[in-house]
Amino acid sequence: MSEIKFIDKLSKHFEKLPGVGKKTAERYAYHIAEKMTIDEVEAFAKELVTTKKDVKHCKVCGMLTDQETCPICASSYRTKDQIMVVRDTKDVIAIEKTNQYNGLYHVLGGLISPLDGISPDDLNIDSLEKRLDGIKEVIIATSFTPNGETTALYLEKIIKKDGLVVSRIGYGLPAGGDIEYVDELTLRRAIDARKINN
Repeated sequence: MSEIKFIDKLSKHFEKLPGVGKKTAERYAYHIAEKMTIDEVEAFAKELVTTKKDVKHCKVCGMLTDQETCPICASSYRTKDQIMVVRDTKDVIAIEKTNQYNGLYHVLGGLISPLDGISPDDLNIDSLEKRLDGIKEVIIATSFTPNGETTALYLEKIIKKDGLVVSRIGYGLPAGGDIEYVDELTLRRAIDARKINN
């Protein structure tokens, strides 16, 4: 018997996860079949369904949350005239860990990528333009990859207006790197030394 078919269906589901190849997916499937109790499997399945049903995008900024409005947008302690634009919720979490930024966020839900068929229309950009009243600074915090740079240039072009400062984090971030993998000290320096585009 060259393949064990009864494990294939489960491992195929794990293969859909980012960074999980065929061998890793099979290991996960075997672990569930051999090591986990039925109670653990049921709790795991319940958590998957609950997360998918309850977690949504904040109606203001687009960050993942289990509320209509995320705690950051709802907070009365945040600086309300500053918005940092990021790719996804993981970037928000990474920046929040630095305790260096106290403004608002706007989550794009991806980056412009012509090769992957992702255009500005596929991202959460229209709602950013609607949020600019009363905003003094927009900080663009996309990664220094070709897609991140393309997205940043596009945003700079469409949100420029009188009295609005558009800046970019930059100091200390490696070219081609993603924000979620950068250490807190480097991120703190990058936020402090952001570049203002005129």
